[in-house]
Amino acid sequence: MIVLGSRNRKKSREVAEILAPCGIEVVGISAFPEVGEVVEDGQTFAENAAKKASQPAIALGHWVVGEDSGLVVDALGGRPGVLSARFSGTGATDASNNQKLMEELAGVPPERRTAAYVCTIALADPAGAIRLTAAGRCRGLIIAEPHGDNGFGYDPYFLIREYHRTFGELPARVKHQISHRARAFAAFIPGLLKLVPQIERREPGT
Repeated sequence: MIVLGSRNRKKSREVAEILAPCGIEVVGISAFPEVGEVVEDGQTFAENAAKKASQPAIALGHWVVGEDSGLVVDALGGRPGVLSARFSGTGATDASNNQKLMEELAGVPPERRTAAYVCTIALADPAGAIRLTAAGRCRGLIIAEPHGDNGFGYDPYFLIREYHRTFGELPARVKHQISHRARAFAAFIPGLLKLVPQIERREPGT
């Protein structure tokens, strides 16, 4: 069993689905209410992923995966970037973030709405040391109207041109092969499997 340093239920479920074929059980950090919130004040996805791995790992005395991801829009100079989850400010929701994204892209022609989803993963050991990292990205286009109810975040607006569908429309089995998170975990899993014997010898809090 491995702990994921995220309280986002949809993200936790997606990571669990990606790791399930490897026989690795994933438990979200929300299962451990004694662990405090991590302040995501890093300037990069890698910095935030490392914090979301190391701080809970120290608190639990267990291996923790930290993951930070977001949307990078070329016409917006890379925003929302590390602020993707809170793009619209305090109390941000998927709906308010997407509304702000549409407002900022108003007047930008379709061909200039290129973007990428970016994901960075870090694995911390029980002492909080980062033992493994990986990153992945997926290119797409931001469309003007939402399509599909799958996924979360900006998924209904993120069009994969090769499939002519958004992440909100693609079935999970396809998304788990081509998404930024899937690609990051594809690079991450070989190293993780080598560490599984060490991870499985320890339960959180022991």
